[in-house]
Amino acid sequence: MKSPMTIALLLTTCIGAQAADLPGPLEDRDFLWNGVPSPELYELGRSLFFDPILSGNRNIACATCHDPARGTGDGVSLSIGEGGIGFGPERVTQDGVTGRVPRNAQPLYNIGARAYTSMFHDGRLELDHMGGFPSRLRSPANDQLPEGLDNALTAQAMFPVLSAVEMAGQPGENPVADAVSKRDFKQAWRLLAGRLAANPGYAEQFVTAFDEIEAADDIRFDHAATAIAAFETAAFRSDLSRFDARLAGWPMTTTEEAGLELFYGAAGCSSCHSGPLLTDHDFHAIAVPQIGPGKDQGSDGSYAVHSGYPHRVEDQGRFNVTGEKANLYAFRTPSLRNVSLTGPWGHNGAFASLEDMVRHHLDTVASLTRYTPAELPPLDTVIQPVRSRTGVSYQALSPMQRGAYDLRDIWVHSSERLRNEIARANTLAPVDLSDEEVSSILAFLETLTDPTAIDRSYLVPTVVPSGLPPQPGRGDACLSDTPSLAGAMAFSGKAEGLPEPRCNGRGDKIQH
Repeated sequence: MKSPMTIALLLTTCIGAQAADLPGPLEDRDFLWNGVPSPELYELGRSLFFDPILSGNRNIACATCHDPARGTGDGVSLSIGEGGIGFGPERVTQDGVTGRVPRNAQPLYNIGARAYTSMFHDGRLELDHMGGFPSRLRSPANDQLPEGLDNALTAQAMFPVLSAVEMAGQPGENPVADAVSKRDFKQAWRLLAGRLAANPGYAEQFVTAFDEIEAADDIRFDHAATAIAAFETAAFRSDLSRFDARLAGWPMTTTEEAGLELFYGAAGCSSCHSGPLLTDHDFHAIAVPQIGPGKDQGSDGSYAVHSGYPHRVEDQGRFNVTGEKANLYAFRTPSLRNVSLTGPWGHNGAFASLEDMVRHHLDTVASLTRYTPAELPPLDTVIQPVRSRTGVSYQALSPMQRGAYDLRDIWVHSSERLRNEIARANTLAPVDLSDEEVSSILAFLETLTDPTAIDRSYLVPTVVPSGLPPQPGRGDACLSDTPSLAGAMAFSGKAEGLPEPRCNGRGDKIQH
């Protein structure tokens, strides 16, 4: 029998041309906190991540759209955020929503890697290389973002709570939403920090986790953001796939090896999906079809004229950050780690199958032309504000209003002129691959799945300090048996000798 070293040497000899292109493995030093934040900081972040207390109406948590049992997303193209009830594809509107979240919930695997210096699909939060902001970060908050944030991930955690459609709620519903509607982000953060400070359980956790916090009044929202980032860094680290084993010298199947050779060779995938995270952290226009309400960008007013709603329906991606025409309809290159778990795919979840997403790359413009819009989660009740001298109230759209409203989800793709704009911005050249070669690439992409990432619902706590039901709910007593940071690290193979979780969110024994 050949030794592992012999196998590795033979493998390197057989495909030496690709070996030079393969990245090195991920290491602890590649992550914030060197991959291991303090247990106190981790536990605080864990509570906050699953607790609805951070939403304006106390009805939605970070994990509602970033479910550790659903690929750290929610399994739908565009989420129903604030105002919904339920989880994943079963989530529906409750008392009514003003709209759906306009972009797909991004996966969180390895989001704590130091290589991430910008956040969101368009990179609108990024390190400030020009030195124009005291916080050293460029963001939609401009100079309202506090100084001293250590990294982009911590800064990112400051923003979902400022989105009316995601977590803040609508003006008139709560003080946080009122502050957000006035773009007084500092006040919104102060209000949320005040909630946490007023909760004895959270106050104690903050004092324990941060040396500079001596009393509840010292708590700021950026402390909460730091804790959330620490939790995400440790909880969603994922580097135990068969691809990682391959980087260590272990062979794949013949089909998977053929897919790897294409990925790093003739198919050109690695020109953008490079490095150990399989992303170049850059932004590219690849003619992904637009579905959903857009981001109120662009100059096209046809939807407003037709519907009577003063709403622009384009999502111009990175261009809206830089103003450079070269960035029109460009979006971040996603990491491909656990890619088979993170659908629907595309910045707006336009593709329901991974194969469709891969085939789109073969001829993006042709794919755009023949695309049929994905079915989006139905919005049972859509509401609109009604302003009066006494304040703001909300009422459901009439059937006639609703018909015009719903057109925004398909307006861009239904417009030949707007489709052509997306096509003209495309920068990805066609690639000629056979069906067999596509199958090989798909087989290789499956090797990027870390088996420990398939269901991490053991992370969901049974209770959180606010007393609100943690989201997403699991209803499984087994969760209370799960060790916290020790269990997370042991489950991912990063803490030798620590106790392992005994079951997942379904109550099944975990097999290793």
